[in-house]
Amino acid sequence: MSGIIGKKIGMTSIFDANGKNVPCTVIQAGPCVVTQIRTIDKDGYSAVQLAYDEKKEKHTNNAQKGHFAKANTTPKKMVAEFTRFEEKKEHGEIVTVEVFQEGEFVDVVGTSKGKGFQGVVKRHGFRGVNDATHGQHNRLRAPGSLGASSYPSRVFKGLRMAGRMGGNRVKMINLQVMQIIPEKNVIVVKGSVPGPNNSYVILERWS
Repeated sequence: MSGIIGKKIGMTSIFDANGKNVPCTVIQAGPCVVTQIRTIDKDGYSAVQLAYDEKKEKHTNNAQKGHFAKANTTPKKMVAEFTRFEEKKEHGEIVTVEVFQEGEFVDVVGTSKGKGFQGVVKRHGFRGVNDATHGQHNRLRAPGSLGASSYPSRVFKGLRMAGRMGGNRVKMINLQVMQIIPEKNVIVVKGSVPGPNNSYVILERWS
C-alpha cells in the first residue's frame, strides 16, 4: 500500500475529458520524509514511516528530535506508517506526490469536522413529531420514548440519542485522481474529503 501524508487545502471544480464540471478537493501532499523502516525481524511487521510538515524545535521533545535527526531531517508535525509500500524506500528518502498517477483511485483518511453536542434530528436523522396539532407542544425535534420502563429500568447501550457529533476518523474510498501538480506538491481528487481546510489527511493506494 503506497501512500503519502497531506493537508486539505479546499474544494474547487474542474472539467473532465467529457466536458463535465466535477467537484474536487485540492490536497497539498508531501514532500514527506522516510523517518523509519519497520521490518519483520525487528518490529514484527513491515512498514514505512513517513513524516510531514515542519515543526518548531521548541515544541519538540528530545526523543522526537533524536528520532528525526537519524533521518537527517527537521522535526515534523505529522507521522504515519504505511504497510506494504510498493517501492523499496531508504531511511531519509523523500516521498513526493508523484507516487500517484492521474486517473487512478485512492483512499483518503481524515478527521471529520466536530459539530459539538447535537440532538437526535441532526445526529441521527429523526423526523420528530412533524405535527403541531392535537395538543403537541415543543415536541417537533424531541427523541420520543426510550422504550425502557420498569423493565429493564435502564437505557440500552448504543441507543440513538443526543450527544457529541463529528470529530471521527473517516475514510473515503475510491476517489479518482483528477490532476497532479508536482512542482506545487498538489493532488486534486474527485469528490469531498473529511475534515476542515488545513487539516491533515492520509492518501493510500492499495496494491
